Amino acid sequence: MELDNIDFQILHILSENSRIQWKELGEQIHMTGQAVGNRIKKLEDNGVIKAYSVIVDEMKLGLPYTAFVIIYMKTANHDSFIRFVHNQNEVLEAHRVSGEACYHLKIKVKSHDQLNLFLNKLLEFGNYSMHLSIHEIKQQNSFAAT
Repeated sequence: MELDNIDFQILHILSENSRIQWKELGEQIHMTGQAVGNRIKKLEDNGVIKAYSVIVDEMKLGLPYTAFVIIYMKTANHDSFIRFVHNQNEVLEAHRVSGEACYHLKIKVKSHDQLNLFLNKLLEFGNYSMHLSIHEIKQQNSFAAT
């Protein structure tokens, strides 16, 4: 599916407020609500829009610790590690990366004890290094066309 400028405008507005009414979105880009709805449906059907999400204040949920963990696998068989990652609620993001390490994880935990337990489980798969976030500067929550 080839996207045009209107599609990119719709994606940008939806990334700022995915609950916006189609009519209101249409007013911003000079289209009818029905035309916007048709475009959104097409974007969904073609897999451009995969899901809608909610941005949560983790501090209010009692998840004050964000850590970035770099994994150095001790085996070439990564299947069990990938299953482990999918089953861990602490893991928000997991990326296979190029370079010296194998994976980068972004995790959220409630306490140092929970962090320590998670890191102990990781040792089954390999070594790690970890960086604890001390202050979030920017959160990616909007679509940026390149």
